[in-house]
Amino acid sequence: MNITQFKNTLTAPLGASTPVAVPLGEPLAMTASSSVERSDGVEAGIWECSPGRWRRQVREQEFCHFIAGRCTFTPDGGEPLQIEAGDALMLPANCTGIWDVTETVRKTFVLML
Repeated sequence: MNITQFKNTLTAPLGASTPVAVPLGEPLAMTASSSVERSDGVEAGIWECSPGRWRRQVREQEFCHFIAGRCTFTPDGGEPLQIEAGDALMLPANCTGIWDVTETVRKTFVLML
């Protein structure tokens, strides 16, 4: 059995920052993460993003728990969700839409096939 533990998720060091894949205007949001992918295709980790707006393209089902910041997610064809530290989401597979980060967010996440 392989157990992965993420300690001190609010302050844990992350990898180098890179621009979001599909930005929508300025400022250009930058992301950084630290994650582990298991042999069964499940990926878990810590993710952070600076303020900005972009299009979500993740195809996997995702559970995430926000530990810092504020943002809005507007799913295609849906109503905007106001998200802040302490909130959690379960996003279905192929849930696309627009992220608008107003205060740097940090979340833990699990991506599942």
